[in-house]
Amino acid sequence: MRYFLVFSIVFLLLSCEKKIEDKIAEYPTPFERSNGNQTATYSEVIEFYIQLAKEFPAINIQTIGDTDSGEPLHVVTYNFDGEFNFSKIGKDKTIILINNGIHPGESDGIDATMTLFRDLAVEKMTPPKNTVITTIPIYNIDGALNRNSTTRANQNGPESYGFRGNAQNYDLNRDFIKSDTKNAKTFADIFHLVKPDIFIDNHVSNGADYQYTLTHLFTQHNKLGGDLGTYLEQELRPRLEQSLAADNWDITPYVNVFNEVPEKGFSQFMDSPRYSTGYTTLWNTLGMMVETHMLKPYKKRVEGTYQLMVKMIEITDTDTKKIKELRELAFSKQLEMDYYPLQWEVDSTRVSTLDFKGFEADTLTSEVTGLPRLKYDRNRPFTKSVAYKNNYKPSLMVEVPKAYIIKKGWKKIVDLLVKNQINYQTLQKDTTFLVESYKIATYNTYERPYEGHYPHYGTTVTKKSDSIRFSQGDFLVPTNQPGMRYLLETLEPEAPDSFFNWNFFDTVLSRKEGFSPYVFEDVALKILQENESLNQEFQLKKEMEADFAKNWYAQLDWLYTHSLYYESAHMQYPIYRILKDSGLR
Repeated sequence: MRYFLVFSIVFLLLSCEKKIEDKIAEYPTPFERSNGNQTATYSEVIEFYIQLAKEFPAINIQTIGDTDSGEPLHVVTYNFDGEFNFSKIGKDKTIILINNGIHPGESDGIDATMTLFRDLAVEKMTPPKNTVITTIPIYNIDGALNRNSTTRANQNGPESYGFRGNAQNYDLNRDFIKSDTKNAKTFADIFHLVKPDIFIDNHVSNGADYQYTLTHLFTQHNKLGGDLGTYLEQELRPRLEQSLAADNWDITPYVNVFNEVPEKGFSQFMDSPRYSTGYTTLWNTLGMMVETHMLKPYKKRVEGTYQLMVKMIEITDTDTKKIKELRELAFSKQLEMDYYPLQWEVDSTRVSTLDFKGFEADTLTSEVTGLPRLKYDRNRPFTKSVAYKNNYKPSLMVEVPKAYIIKKGWKKIVDLLVKNQINYQTLQKDTTFLVESYKIATYNTYERPYEGHYPHYGTTVTKKSDSIRFSQGDFLVPTNQPGMRYLLETLEPEAPDSFFNWNFFDTVLSRKEGFSPYVFEDVALKILQENESLNQEFQLKKEMEADFAKNWYAQLDWLYTHSLYYESAHMQYPIYRILKDSGLR
């Protein structure tokens, strides 16, 4: 009897496995049908998910928004319960959002996620009961349609792939905060619909050669901050690494070097809000990029990406309650912040050590240039202790205001706030507020174009308090809301990815009125005769600065800018801050 029972159980297990394998065979991915060196085309990807959604009640596909290609973005969702209303499932379940094909030449995640969803559908793995998995199958549809076999000069497969730039030749992983593209605007719609707890963006990289197929680029934990940042760095990341290592998938932090050997040490990449994980972090989402190593065989890279996502699902399915509570706490705590860090620097007093698996490298004479070149030797693997600077500290803090006021002429800014579900009020009548205002004191501008802009950097401001009358129709934007971090990162000029630094306010940087020297000479003399303190300051400046003393136009211009004729709008940042002690209710 016991023998018969054991035999029956084994038979049932084998029968189940056979049924699952038969199901898998019914829905092969183009990657699986190939020799492991081909990636699915855009049409193949969408057709595959449509077929899964038709056959399996746990899979849903929907179209959302536009892209610059003219094609809509798709969102595919797996939920074991068959419920796809995100406002309902997000209350009790962890939601993972997987983004693929932001750089379509880095196609590993496209193929790995197709396999993942198929395997979830046929229950090859134990269905996650507390986790919903959703994916954007190909984010840069524009680049995916621009298929070729040459633009990834260093990459080891697949045979053909998409192009990095989108239809307007934007790099979409630099566009999340500025949203120049339809793709980015639609991503915002998807992100705020899904409200993910975990965000995974699948990539491929090569800054050096080393033994790993998999590297990870988690959002910087100090920047994420609080108990949520601690959980990311001390629990989530180590558990993912350990779980993968147990299945012989070694993984290391993203090797943040270029044309240098990693054993010299490197720092964690700081993901500002222009990047996907920097953007999603603004809503306390635990974010990471998967960075497979482009020199490894394509089949192995896809398999590694698949395994990483499986392990992340297992962790989040176990930690659902904890993740939900930590995120809720993070939103609550941020509303209590009096100061917010705008800029960060490496904390050189807190350095970690990696047992890094690399390859020895030599400096040889190039047969092409005749100059020194770097060459790795894969016949000489090593494991060495490498310094890893994965801690940052704030280098600039700003007082958190109670609200911002945006004048109605800057509707473009408000449109982006609306796209990111920022709440605001429109003034119903002209109203005077005591506000803090900024003048742009200094800024630098890149000499070469970058992603459709000439961004500013090194921006500093001066500030003053004043009572200003605002008009009916101006916008009052409170910071006491879930998007507080988004507001500070975009509206504070000194933030690296602020709207100011992305050129949204460049019109205030040039004067609209001026003076004719032959007329202003007489006006300037009168100004000096009537204002003794200004005259003394002017004379002292001439004494102290030889170049100024020799430049008649510079002197007249200085007097002009210190007179009542100088326009107040020049260098005046047109967004105003109402501080918490202002009495505003």
